Amino acid sequence: MRGWFVRGDVDGFFALALDNFVQLLLIDALCRFVLGFPEEMVSGRILPGVAISLIIGNFFYAWQARQLMEKTGRTDICALPYGINTVSLFAHIFLVMLPAKFAAQAAGAPDPALVAWQAGLVACLGSGVIELVGAFLAEPLRRSTPRAALLSTLAGIALGFISLGFLFRTFAHPLVGFLTLAIVLLVFFGGVRFKGGVPGGMVAVAVGTAVAWATGLAPVGDQPAWAGIALPQPWLGDLVAGVAAGSLVSYISVILPMGLFNVVGSLQNIESAEAAGDSYPTAPSLAVNGIGTIAAAFFGSCFPTTIYIGHPGWKALGSRAGYSILNGLFMALVCITGTLGLLAWAVPVEAGMAIVIWIGLIIAAQAFQATPTKHAPAVVVGLLPGLAAWGVLMAKGGLRAAGMGPPGPPFSEDLIAKFQASDLYMVGGFALEQGFIFTSILWAALTVAIIEREFRKAALWALAGAALSSVGLMHSYQITPGDVVVKLAFAGPWVWGYLGVAVVMLLAPYLTEPEPEGAGHGVLPEEL
Repeated sequence: MRGWFVRGDVDGFFALALDNFVQLLLIDALCRFVLGFPEEMVSGRILPGVAISLIIGNFFYAWQARQLMEKTGRTDICALPYGINTVSLFAHIFLVMLPAKFAAQAAGAPDPALVAWQAGLVACLGSGVIELVGAFLAEPLRRSTPRAALLSTLAGIALGFISLGFLFRTFAHPLVGFLTLAIVLLVFFGGVRFKGGVPGGMVAVAVGTAVAWATGLAPVGDQPAWAGIALPQPWLGDLVAGVAAGSLVSYISVILPMGLFNVVGSLQNIESAEAAGDSYPTAPSLAVNGIGTIAAAFFGSCFPTTIYIGHPGWKALGSRAGYSILNGLFMALVCITGTLGLLAWAVPVEAGMAIVIWIGLIIAAQAFQATPTKHAPAVVVGLLPGLAAWGVLMAKGGLRAAGMGPPGPPFSEDLIAKFQASDLYMVGGFALEQGFIFTSILWAALTVAIIEREFRKAALWALAGAALSSVGLMHSYQITPGDVVVKLAFAGPWVWGYLGVAVVMLLAPYLTEPEPEGAGHGVLPEEL
């Protein structure tokens, strides 16, 4: 292993391992407390699958970096960072597994948690297949969809499903929350580092943990028993059961766009590495990313992996190939030795949630920074459906907190009238929630086309909206006793709406003319 490790790999390992460890804490907390999964399912099935996926990717990208070193004769090559996909983690929890559990409860299934886990496996497999196929189609995909549309969709998810929920939690526990958030903002936005080269994320988690213990926020509950060693094993029967139950069809509006996002996001990170001087081949890099996700599904994990953003940062730390190997080994040991529960007991989510908020902020900021300035309105348009979907999720959570849904009074059509009496048009909210990722892409892309005065292209995006709505992948919903879920059926009003938009766009060249130069064209006056 001579030459595989340098001093900078230690700093890189702490930064990447901390990021991945936060993801494990989130998986543990969300699976047990949001989805209600038993401990055995988390530590005995999901985490060993995570271990397999992390080993595959981290080891490959370390080997790939070494190959590039030998090919170029350079010693400053940094491996592509890799780990659990944060956005997909939240999407699979809240948009696939939680709805699957509610649907199973409403149908009287004997084990709703098992149904939810199987749906997550299917979603993970679907994402991996899309990533693998996309490895050979990534560039045309990237060229066909405006960057503003892709990044704004991610930003909406990041702000709603990642940052805002943890922002609530930050203000619920301000001493821990404010201190850790201040440290994260100081280091990651202030352009400074702690003396001695101690990673800022590590400082934030250490301070948060210490304050949590000092104030009684930690430890979290009673000290758990050691879960024991759980070696990875295939769960193909459950994967097949999830497919047979229709999970692929039911959640295709989440699986398809999330898989595409993973492809395009990873492609952009490969381009970022090339800009930093490390040129990696696209197809094998993306293909192994997909293989890691498929392996995760086969071995029990519901959570895709991805090539992380931030390669230039890890390279600046002096990391090369070894940090990736160290990360894969450490995270795999945590996953299979049954120690995550003990670590989660000792290190509360509050200690690391500032980093998660920062991730959401970075994703949202990137949507504006990495797109042309004149496309900023399109980014804002693309943000709205994700934020709306999160708001609807909160509204439904509020209803359940008030006792509605099994075993209490069921959800019913009366809810719509009651919401509307308070001037809240939940017909639109429920319609936005279903397939909101498609909605975000379409409306942001349509807005980009309008800004560029490519009205025929805008009409095509509107027609795509009509097509997706006509088969129920967008806007079509049904109210079940415990939830409001997608209904794969003709969404008439929205189909006609999109067709109307297409007509407007097609007529625009004949009924309008460009404004004179300097008249604004959607840009705020400079003095504002």
